[in-house]
Amino acid sequence: MGHRAAELKWGVERRLEFIEFRLFWEGGVNRADIMEMFDVSVPQASKDLALYRERAPNNAIYDKSAKRYVAGHRFQPCFLQPDPAAYLNQLRSVSEGIVDRSHAWIGQSPSYDATPTPVRGVNAEILRSVMAAIRRSEAIEIRYQSLSRPEPRWRWIAPHAIGFDGFRWHARAYCETDRTFKDFLLSRMLKTRDTRPSGVASDADADWHEFVTIEIGPHPELSETQKKVIALDYGMRGDRAKIPVRKALLYYALKRLGLDTDPAARRPQDQQIVLLNQETPLGAGGIAAVEG
Repeated sequence: MGHRAAELKWGVERRLEFIEFRLFWEGGVNRADIMEMFDVSVPQASKDLALYRERAPNNAIYDKSAKRYVAGHRFQPCFLQPDPAAYLNQLRSVSEGIVDRSHAWIGQSPSYDATPTPVRGVNAEILRSVMAAIRRSEAIEIRYQSLSRPEPRWRWIAPHAIGFDGFRWHARAYCETDRTFKDFLLSRMLKTRDTRPSGVASDADADWHEFVTIEIGPHPELSETQKKVIALDYGMRGDRAKIPVRKALLYYALKRLGLDTDPAARRPQDQQIVLLNQETPLGAGGIAAVEG
């Protein structure tokens, strides 16, 4: 696949990848699609289609009635490796307004919807200040509302990374009050004020830099056919899947997978998967590292 495109210029290769994307996922492509996506002329779009057919003659067949090229029966990817996850993520990003439709390669979107996720109230100026502190390796003073205290308080933190737990955005930072690295919810930062040089290196956050592996498998009390479909659903091989995760995010990962409680507490059909390596350490990646 790569050797056919190796000698092409980047812009040309991208257009050929786009042609192949439309052929594979939507069954067809025409000159107007290329012109609209890449802002090229009619002759250039025609030249791109001719070059694609030259490189992959079995992939694009001209349909006179539809006035477009359609995917041939012997279609074989030549310029890209079709990735279902990338396609579905693009579909989601377009539908949720994360990516403008004009910038997406998907032309004909299927009807799509998703379960709603509450919008977290992250303040733009606060996020900007935190990002600046990360970029400059500074400590920043924040007014933070923790649920462990009735009133917010000012505290110094030295942020070095941003994390997402699937629902909420966090700043990973050294807390000068508790003298440890913690996760601070961006939405609970109410104000920022002073900054100063930080004497704490991000390399000192061992739990951020250390990865552990979660091994999951089908619930043992499912039937054999149910186990097979769960294995397929989670991309397992040999009835297990290995998921690398930062130790600092392990608590969130286990919670999102429903592995933070005793699997016996729910029906096998509801639990579906179990943690195979029970010795996986929560360590500082657990609740103690979260500034609630």
